[in-house]
Amino acid sequence: MMIHRIPLLTLLLVLCASAQVRFTQSEGQIAVEIDGQPFSTFYFGKDAPKPYLHPIRAADGAIVSRGYPMEDIEGERRDHPHHRGLWFSHGDVNGFDFWANEFTQEPQSKKGVIRMTHIQHKAGKASGTISGTFEWAEPGGQVLLTEEREMVFHSGADNRLLDFDLKLTAGSKAVKLGDTKEGTFAIRLVTELEENHPRATGIPRTGHILSATGKAGEAQTWGKPAAWVDYSGTLKGKEIGVAIFDHPGNPKHPSHWHVRAYGLFAANIFGEHDYYQDPSRDAGITLEPGKSLRFLYRVVIHPGDAEQANIAKLYGDYMKATK
Repeated sequence: MMIHRIPLLTLLLVLCASAQVRFTQSEGQIAVEIDGQPFSTFYFGKDAPKPYLHPIRAADGAIVSRGYPMEDIEGERRDHPHHRGLWFSHGDVNGFDFWANEFTQEPQSKKGVIRMTHIQHKAGKASGTISGTFEWAEPGGQVLLTEEREMVFHSGADNRLLDFDLKLTAGSKAVKLGDTKEGTFAIRLVTELEENHPRATGIPRTGHILSATGKAGEAQTWGKPAAWVDYSGTLKGKEIGVAIFDHPGNPKHPSHWHVRAYGLFAANIFGEHDYYQDPSRDAGITLEPGKSLRFLYRVVIHPGDAEQANIAKLYGDYMKATK
């Protein structure tokens, strides 16, 4: 009996072709494809003051994140140029700003930069992973924090699931992540998903914010603790939403939320003196040299609103899967 041996290169190509989550890397970026369709691109090159994903798409291809400042889209507000797609950073790290840290924002003497030192990716049928190491550096170059990041992109179904594992480790000196609302794990949503607000003009806003506690709207959810928050609305005639899950093992769980009617949607445990309008509060966390903080989040991009997508059940599934 003749045995046909498949060359290793051919076998690898076949396995790659069957993968449902695929990556294409080029200078300073990695494109992400899920189930044969573009999902997002991860930017980490020299032109990026911090790493970010842009754009973020639903399973049907609808883009749920704002284009600006990467793209100029008719009708979008051009505020907060540091709100880049989906990102993780903080506005006060030993007094340096890694949040509003665009190269055009002043004063540059107080703006930190998050730069990549190592990146890799692995495609897969059910999921694919991008992992890397990033340095949070002062303007002079001294590294305050080292970030180890893993992002898992899941294939299949009507939802898009993204899991984030983010570990921050202090360098040679103590580092304080200060009390400020300007942070931390965030997405800036597309205009149509914003809540209606006084600055809303042109494009109709249809957004609705709902938290795990049953509170709704910016007025009831901003600065409040909750295990998850969902932000949904109508986009191109379809109901669609984005949820962020705060893992029970995260510091200070459940997270407080810096979630705004104008489309900023962020989990931030550090902003209590802003949230409670009490300057005596200090929600900052100090890391001694070599010590770490770890954050786990899941992002769900789903059809329908929070009830139709059964976000409460999906959060329970997330807790079970990540025990």
